[in-house]
Amino acid sequence: MALIAGIDIGNATTEVALAELSAGATPVFLASSIVPTTGIKGTAQNTQGVFAALTVALASAGRTVADLDLIRINEAAPVIGDVAMETISETIITESTMIGHNPTTPGGLGIGVGTTVRVGDLDRTTPGTAYIVVADRSHSFEDVAVRINDAATRVQVTGAILQRDDGVLVHNRLRHKIPIVDEVALIDKVPIGMLAAVEVAEVGRIIETLANPYGIATLFSLSPEETASVVPMARSLVGNRSAVVIKTPKGDVTERRIPAGSLTFVGERTASVDVDGGAEAIMRTAGTVGQISDIKGEPGTNIGGMMEKVRVVMGRLTDRDPSGIEVTDLLAVDTQVPQKVSGGLAGEFSLEAAVGIAAMVRADHLQMQRIAHDMTAQFAIPVEVGGVEAEMAVRGALTTPGASVPIAILDMGAGSTDASVLKADGTARSIHLAGAGNMVTLLIQSELGLESSEDAENVKRYPLARVETLFNIRHEDGTVEFFDEPLPPHTFARTVVLHPEGMIPLPLRVPLEVIRQVRIRAKERVFVTNALRALAAVSPTSNVRDIAHVVLVGGSALDFEIPQLVTRALGEYRVVAGRANIRGSQGPRNAVATGLVLAWEAQR
Repeated sequence: MALIAGIDIGNATTEVALAELSAGATPVFLASSIVPTTGIKGTAQNTQGVFAALTVALASAGRTVADLDLIRINEAAPVIGDVAMETISETIITESTMIGHNPTTPGGLGIGVGTTVRVGDLDRTTPGTAYIVVADRSHSFEDVAVRINDAATRVQVTGAILQRDDGVLVHNRLRHKIPIVDEVALIDKVPIGMLAAVEVAEVGRIIETLANPYGIATLFSLSPEETASVVPMARSLVGNRSAVVIKTPKGDVTERRIPAGSLTFVGERTASVDVDGGAEAIMRTAGTVGQISDIKGEPGTNIGGMMEKVRVVMGRLTDRDPSGIEVTDLLAVDTQVPQKVSGGLAGEFSLEAAVGIAAMVRADHLQMQRIAHDMTAQFAIPVEVGGVEAEMAVRGALTTPGASVPIAILDMGAGSTDASVLKADGTARSIHLAGAGNMVTLLIQSELGLESSEDAENVKRYPLARVETLFNIRHEDGTVEFFDEPLPPHTFARTVVLHPEGMIPLPLRVPLEVIRQVRIRAKERVFVTNALRALAAVSPTSNVRDIAHVVLVGGSALDFEIPQLVTRALGEYRVVAGRANIRGSQGPRNAVATGLVLAWEAQR
């Protein structure tokens, strides 16, 4: 009788299946465990996570490491799926400065255009000229209001920019009402003596003129070339209740251009594509070269730097020459990312078209053998590389009640999406593709402008709701839930994530429906895209329609909506898909670890 541990080292988690095997008998699975992976998958840092997962499984079964006869690990291919968002439309502002931080209580209404002047210099202004007053926090609201009222008899004050949160207080004391933007932290950065425009909309409304490049062109008499340069700035102000735009001297605000660059796919044929052509063009080009042996980025460009970073990181982790690291798969996804606008004084951002990229490094069997050798020395237990993940996963998936050959699986993890087909004659075909759960988290974080990846992960994994009162919430499907006890005050009027441990308010002001759409769109662009290209790759005819049944395994198959999105997409190809239940008890998890044990039994 032998005690065998199958260990699946994944991008996010390390899973163990512990089984007892005797000659001629069916394997008896004693325990399973799951812990976070340590280090990047397929590197020596994984050993710590493997030991932790083994310890948990052995303790559950009442065994020790000394009782083990063999450890089998998967042939892990490292995936870097969160290294770059390559912007393809550039934000270049050359003759303007802007403030668009949208304070909660601006003062007044309408549009004012004039030359910026410090409030203390109002008594030295030219009669008959229009001015925008600039006041730092050294001036109280009474002082600002008095000075503006006194100056109004001699000059035309058309607007104000304040550092303090005094917009309403100043406005209430003015004889001639003007639009006022307050809470400008970097007031000292506002250029003086320059033409400026201030716009404040009514409560519940948004600005129109300064959010329109042609509106800015009208106010500042811009040329067509100058108008084109303010498009990103105008776009970044869309949705604000208030804003300021200031025209500065030529060349005062500049930004260096770094081209997006091009990708070269090397395979049976070689083909290049410009990144600014978008994800569709990139993936279409990738499909024309046959089996990919390497992917290279153009030197001196954004994408070139990204691809070089992948090689350097993997070279350092595997003690290999970075120039010898081969990138064997790439998933490109169209997205939008907030880009900081040059000249902004309040951290202004503009949503720009971008391409998100996940890259996979070729699995190095020798590297895995070295890791197995090191583990053997540390654990004093024989450790061997069991086989390719997708082929092990399909063996594990066969333990799902009701499953039989021929069978196809989709293994949806954190860093990669794998597919495998096992025919009735025992032959298998598999594919390992870049891009999965980590890529979805990255897209959500980038498109929503979240600072915390933890918030993005929560948005990905759990449903949303809107706290309408302290006693009820409205779920994202529109249903209302009431509570007997009041909800925490910090959740009131906020969009929250319905985490199992309680409601987590999100630091976002966008509507719940927008967040939901970003989440679903990210999952579709990664998982549905990869599901279709993975199944096409393993289909005998390269046609997804020729696969009848698909079993979904992996951590992402536990997601509350990913399986439904993939199932619905495959339904259009008349493919029946469903979530696995490994060994009738593990759900979609533990497929690879279970398969590693079963494969050893079959080989023996």
